Amino acid sequence: MSRKRIIFCDFDGTITVNDNIVAIMKHFQPEGWDTLVQQVISKELSVREGVGRMFALLPTERKREIVDYAIGNVTIRNGFREPLAFCRKEEIEFYVTSGGIDFFVYPVLSEFPIPEDHIYCNGSDFSGSHIRILWPHACDSECHNDCGMCKTAIIRSYPKEDYERILIGDSITDFEGAKLADTVFARSHLVQLCEDLKLNYYPFENFFDVIRRLEELKVS
Repeated sequence: MSRKRIIFCDFDGTITVNDNIVAIMKHFQPEGWDTLVQQVISKELSVREGVGRMFALLPTERKREIVDYAIGNVTIRNGFREPLAFCRKEEIEFYVTSGGIDFFVYPVLSEFPIPEDHIYCNGSDFSGSHIRILWPHACDSECHNDCGMCKTAIIRSYPKEDYERILIGDSITDFEGAKLADTVFARSHLVQLCEDLKLNYYPFENFFDVIRRLEELKVS
């Protein structure tokens, strides 16, 4: 029996053109945010700790302003509707696996036919004086990277014996997931990782590139 195809797609920098967390920080400029970003990039801080500490710099009294900016600042990468239509037609499961935050991920994706239970992202709590990030999809026993939103844990919940796993991504939060995937669609920093590890990958700039390759893989 053939394996069922399943797609795990990153949000920031993949579905969207920009990285929304960094954009929020650049716009509101809370003191110390840029140091935290560099510490995450250098792996001095885990993604969970770094992102949590960044948002803890933002007061909840500015909630409306922050949410409006986060949603309004998003640009969707060209062609995103096409693979969604292809997946529906071919009965391919399509999941969004995002290190982003619920207050902008869910509203942005609400205009697309993606069930909410197919969207994995981090949560948020505005009840205190400053924003607190929640981590409903933390690392499992096989991951020790303190991801916050653990993409590898989600991918592993769909066993490779039963699923042909396809990952679409661009950067640091997709590195470990790419190693588990049968096929990777990569852009930006993820391309070099795939080259270094000789992973089965295809570069892309927009989702028209992705859909063309999915169509080719269908008949191959």
